Amino acid sequence: MSISAYSREELEELSMVEVAYHVLKENKQQTFNYFDLLNRVVELKGMSEEEKKKRISYLYTDLNVDGRFMCIGNNEWGLKAWYPIEKIEEDIITAKPRKKAKATEEDDFEVDEEFEDFEDEFEEIEDELDELADNEDSEDFEEEDLDGFSDDEEEEFEEEDEDAAEEDDELS
Repeated sequence: MSISAYSREELEELSMVEVAYHVLKENKQQTFNYFDLLNRVVELKGMSEEEKKKRISYLYTDLNVDGRFMCIGNNEWGLKAWYPIEKIEEDIITAKPRKKAKATEEDDFEVDEEFEDFEDEFEEIEDELDELADNEDSEDFEEEDLDGFSDDEEEEFEEEDEDAAEEDDELS
């Protein structure tokens, strides 16, 4: 069914993604920039600028999720049905890589110098850690009590627990 066959009320009831589908289907094999497609959908549905601003991301998400649509690059959208599977990779517009600013010799020197400083610091820390590990391995450590209580305090707590258990038994 063509877009022109719908009444204004019917178009307002259709979802934005459905209207976008009909717009693309009507303009056979002609891709649309997302913003052009959005503006056409808004125009057909009779939406205000405020509604458009609120719904702009919803249409984009719906186009991505809906299997009927395909972004072919540079924010150009079409219908997947237009592209045979074998031809899809050929037609997709590839984004041109951005050119990197050329570095001067001074920049390279500064980076290398800074890197060497960090490398030296890292080696020093690594040596210190190795030394500490060697010291730990060579010394005989007594096992520490890790709960923070001395053996005497632990015995007191154990005796108190036993006394409390006996009192509970007597009360029962």
